[in-house]
This record gives sequence, structure tokens and C-alpha cells, in this order.
Amino acid sequence: MITKSDVFRLPPMILHPFSSPEDTSVLLDSSRASLILQGYLPSDTGEDSELEHRLLRGRFAELRMLFYVGKDLLRWTEQCVEVTMAHPEYSQLGMSKPSFGLYLVEQAPTAVRQKLETWGVLDYRALFRRAIGLHSVFSDVPPVQCLSAEFLRRYHRHADRWFQAWAQSQPLPAVDWNKFDFELYASGEYALILEKAWGEDKKA
Repeated sequence: MITKSDVFRLPPMILHPFSSPEDTSVLLDSSRASLILQGYLPSDTGEDSELEHRLLRGRFAELRMLFYVGKDLLRWTEQCVEVTMAHPEYSQLGMSKPSFGLYLVEQAPTAVRQKLETWGVLDYRALFRRAIGLHSVFSDVPPVQCLSAEFLRRYHRHADRWFQAWAQSQPLPAVDWNKFDFELYASGEYALILEKAWGEDKKA
């Protein structure tokens, strides 16, 4: 049985807001356009081309959102590599960024999964997988005019495959992930925690 003293604490994961109010509006409009195009809702416009534009605009907003989530995730995997390489018990295992990426997708701690659910993220595996996949290919958000309509419609399938390729790019050591844990914070939430800690230090 693994006790609390056996658990290795990884750096906290800090996620910035997934989307702005404007992005949320675009995503909702895109979802509505998709349902209309599929015949599930009555059309609010006589032009399929307008619906298609709204759909693709939302797809690009999704892609951009996932890209920036991926930036946070890969920053966290880099921090995890640093702390485990400095630890005698784990430094010889050769744990890499893909090791921690798979840990996130396949075995994220229960408390982390529950917190994501409170944020409205029901399929966290797909979120993490696609965010990392996109960031493994693009160094910056590509201009929308550089992406075809066909790609935008199905970008999530490409991102899933890119994640698999990234995860298999280095040997994966056998690790008992039950011995690891970390906490998840929204960026604003973590800033408040730091502010409180600094205030207590000043009082001391």
C-alpha cells in the first residue's frame, strides 16, 4: 500500500483561461451552425455558405484555445522532467516530456479530474491529448488563411494522431504513477495563493 510519505509531489499545473467571452460566443454560434447543417435545427439563414463560415470560425477558435492549453501542459511536463531528474530515485529512469504527457492523459489524479469537471471539462483526455498534439506540430497558432476548410473540420483527428506520434517519440520507462501526484490551479486562483503566501511572509 502506498502511503502519503511515498508519494512524490510534482509541480502544480497552472492553466490559463480556456477561452474569452468572445471565444465562447463564437463556439456556441459554431455549434448551432453545425446542428443546422446536419438538419437538427431550423435554419436561421438561407445561405449554407454563411453557416459553413460560422462553423469554421468556431473550429479555428477551438484550435487556438487548445494550442494555448497545450503551451501550459508542455511547460508543466518540462518542469516535471527537471524535478525528477534532480531526484536520486527517478533520475535514472529517463522520464521525458512524453512520459508525463501520457500520465496526464491516461492516469491523471482523481482530484485533478474532479476539478476539471467542476470547470465543465468532461472529456479531459481529449482536451489534453489534442492540446499537446497541436503544440507538438505548431510553434505558434497558424494564421487561419493558412488552414484549409477540410483541415479545420477534422483538425481534432489530426491532433489525436500527432499526440500519439509525440508520445511514442522517446522510450517510455515503466513507472508506477500511483507514486506521483500534483495539484491543478487556474492561473488566477494560483496568483491569489501566491499573493496570500507573500503577505504572510511579510508579516513574519
